[in-house]
Amino acid sequence: MMAFGLIALIAGAASALMFASIVSGALISLVLFYLAPLPLMVAAIGWGPLCASLGGIAAAIGLGALFGLPYCIAFAVTVALPAWWLGHLVLLSRQVGPVTPDAATEPPAEPGLEWYPVGRILLWIAGFAALTTIAALLTLGTDADTIIGTLRRGLMRILRATDPQASGEGDQFVDALVRIAPAAATIVAMMTLTLNLWLSAKVTATSGRLRRPWPDLMTAELPPMTLVALCIALAFCFTGGLLAIVAQITTAALMMGYALTGFAVLHTLTLALKSRTFWLGSTYAVVVVFGWPVIAMVILGLADAVFGFRERFLRSRQPPPLPTP
Repeated sequence: MMAFGLIALIAGAASALMFASIVSGALISLVLFYLAPLPLMVAAIGWGPLCASLGGIAAAIGLGALFGLPYCIAFAVTVALPAWWLGHLVLLSRQVGPVTPDAATEPPAEPGLEWYPVGRILLWIAGFAALTTIAALLTLGTDADTIIGTLRRGLMRILRATDPQASGEGDQFVDALVRIAPAAATIVAMMTLTLNLWLSAKVTATSGRLRRPWPDLMTAELPPMTLVALCIALAFCFTGGLLAIVAQITTAALMMGYALTGFAVLHTLTLALKSRTFWLGSTYAVVVVFGWPVIAMVILGLADAVFGFRERFLRSRQPPPLPTP
């Protein structure tokens, strides 16, 4: 029990230090800030969600005592809560019925375990990304005009600090940034949470503490109703006001979820290619360098959700059934 508590405190302290490093203003602190959930996620997956919750509570209290209540709440909502819940979902399983033996003399097989689907974990990540972005925007104001005005003034200060001669073109540039800022922040939150969860699972698997088999990521798919939620969110994007901002954030999060499933589709459809590694590596490199080609992955993920490309491809690769005598 002593070791369990010590691990929880170490994980919480590491996350708190990485989260608070943003105060220094150094460039490396931005990387540490986005990786802040990693120690708590490792604790959650390797030692259980209780370990992460104890570490997260201790870290939040410490940050609140040193920097004030806003830091405590921000850490709890954006770091501790996602780390604890996603770690819990990774280890969540249920028993499935035992397999019937072929012969009557064989002993009954032990019931297997069905683990929480990767696609549903992706949906939870999208939800946390949207939640943290909305919470961050609500600290700027409680209505759309106040939020946009605060964002615009902040970006204008940054622009004038870097270019004092900024003219009307600079104003247009800032206006464009303000419009895409909520969606961009959501995409960053979605990708960093996904990266943290993948890294934490890899760390625990390497150390031998991962208590579940590594999932087949090529089979990841979002629940069918996600497409309905995306269509509704898209419709509300054109309403205006705070509701439109929330809808844009939700749309960005769900589209990034489909982008990630699009990569899973790509990994599946390239199984028959001899130069598969080259094509996959080139695709990842283009997406990382340019960014906008991720739209193709979104389209691929949406198309698979509607038409079932992966299922058709895998069915075509199965050998034909043997003729009955």
